[in-house]
Amino acid sequence: MVRADEHSHKYKDLEELPYCKGEGKIEHRHETLGEALLGMELVNSGISIRFGQNKDTTPICSQRLLTPQDIKTFSYAIAHDYWFQYFVDDLPVWGMVGKRDKETEQLSLYTHQRFEFEYNGDQIISAQVTIVTPEELVRLTNSTGLHVDFTYSVTWKASNKDFKSRFERYLDSDFFENNIHWFSIFNSLMMVLFLTGFVSAMWIRYLRRDFARYDKEAGLNDFDHDLGDDYGWKQIHGDVFRPPPHPMTFAVFLGTGQQLAWTSFFVILYTIFGQEWTERASILTATIFIYATTSVIGGYSSASQYAQYRGKDWVRVMFLTATFWPASVVIIASLNNTVAIYYQSSRAIPFGTMMALLAIWGFIILPLTFLGTVLGKNWSGKADFPCRVHPIPRPIPEKIWYAEPMVVIALGGILPFASIFIEIYFLFTSFWSYKVYYVYGFGLLVFCIMMLVTALVTVVSTYFVINTEDYRWHWMSMATCGSTAAYVYIYAVYYFMQKTK
Repeated sequence: MVRADEHSHKYKDLEELPYCKGEGKIEHRHETLGEALLGMELVNSGISIRFGQNKDTTPICSQRLLTPQDIKTFSYAIAHDYWFQYFVDDLPVWGMVGKRDKETEQLSLYTHQRFEFEYNGDQIISAQVTIVTPEELVRLTNSTGLHVDFTYSVTWKASNKDFKSRFERYLDSDFFENNIHWFSIFNSLMMVLFLTGFVSAMWIRYLRRDFARYDKEAGLNDFDHDLGDDYGWKQIHGDVFRPPPHPMTFAVFLGTGQQLAWTSFFVILYTIFGQEWTERASILTATIFIYATTSVIGGYSSASQYAQYRGKDWVRVMFLTATFWPASVVIIASLNNTVAIYYQSSRAIPFGTMMALLAIWGFIILPLTFLGTVLGKNWSGKADFPCRVHPIPRPIPEKIWYAEPMVVIALGGILPFASIFIEIYFLFTSFWSYKVYYVYGFGLLVFCIMMLVTALVTVVSTYFVINTEDYRWHWMSMATCGSTAAYVYIYAVYYFMQKTK
């Protein structure tokens, strides 16, 4: 039996195209949590197809009367290049709703669907639908009604292809594995080597020289010290471990970031070994549960950071860590959901799905975050600073403009973004079109490169700011690597406006 997913989620009139339904049971359903969130509301088409049995032209329904509203709906869909999608044995099959003549602007509806299947033994290897012959086009006119016949035919062909390779026809290897992809990886690796060399030189040349000078002065009498030569990061050794402003918020951000980083890493690994891109919405479903199970990492990181600065409100930091990211997603999703409900779109998240997500948060995320908080507080919550903090903060001297934290933050996100720029292009191309992203090995390599570049840039920027005798490094270091997200967002808007239709 064929299941159809008609992608028409933009306007109320296109919630469901007025196609003819077969005699089978018609039902709407979400098979998985990920499908419900993505708006993949599968509809049983009612078309009867039996394995291995060819069919000549067979009516789905005869003399279907299209009302003026039906004609208007089909006309809009054809004019805006809408297409429908079937799933046959989990294989996606696409077809255009109709055809638009570019010269006359005449709109015509495809009324016949020719299904072609290949099989090996008792397994379906490939499926496709063709709708190309001129006699199967029905012109849509502004009449009071139009009688059409919706028909289909089925052809089965034997094949010697292996069942495991049946998704290869959906993969565009020329697009994802071309030279520019490899060049971007090589370019990112060169950036990592450059930054590694720069950081190593900084540690070896500058810090070793400073430590040698301070060790030499430590052996001198008090009157022999050259006090005027004491400058840079050594001046703020009593302030550099001072608690950051809003330590609880900082700890929550740190724990959430750790959790999201590990979630991304595990999702990519899971996709590489499980080939989850072959299953509908399975990556989103896996991401939700992997994020839930990594909540212990978020609780551990935030609690250990919070404890180092002698925080006392453990319940609040635990609750904020478990709530911050889910609440942020809920706020954004609620705005989208409001628009989807207004247009009666399939993108609207059902109430049952909302309750399922709430249950995941209450019974998995919250308890695991509590467990991580307890472990972080007791195991690594003791401060181990190499020097004590002065009771009175040291005044921060005036600095040149490019040494200001905001400038460092803005510049710090450029290199990490440059290391992932090409991969983001491939991801957006897959997200906004029908290309299937499957090169998760590339994705894992670029993810690791981005993490290395981000860490190295953060080290360099933090040393640069501290060396100007500014001890406000906590939020600055987090914002430096976090500013990469701003560049990604700006590029996402640019890609949507300039590269998509």
